[in-house]
Amino acid sequence: MQKPHDRDELYIVASGPGTFSRGDELVSFGQGDLLFAPAHVPHRFESFSDDFRTWVIFYGEPRSS
Repeated sequence: MQKPHDRDELYIVASGPGTFSRGDELVSFGQGDLLFAPAHVPHRFESFSDDFRTWVIFYGEPRSS
C-alpha cells in the first residue's frame, strides 16, 4: 500500500476510466478529468482500464501532518 504524501497532488487523466479512492470517498473518473489528493490523505487508483494513463503533479512545499 502506498503511504500518503506530504504535498498536495493533482492527477490529470489522459485516457481510460476507473475509480479513485481518496480518504473515505470513491470517485469515478474518465479521460480529461482532474483528481485532487490533499497532502496526508490516503488515496489510490482502485480500478482502471488497460488503457489508463495519467499525469501526476506534486504541488507546494511539503506539509507536516
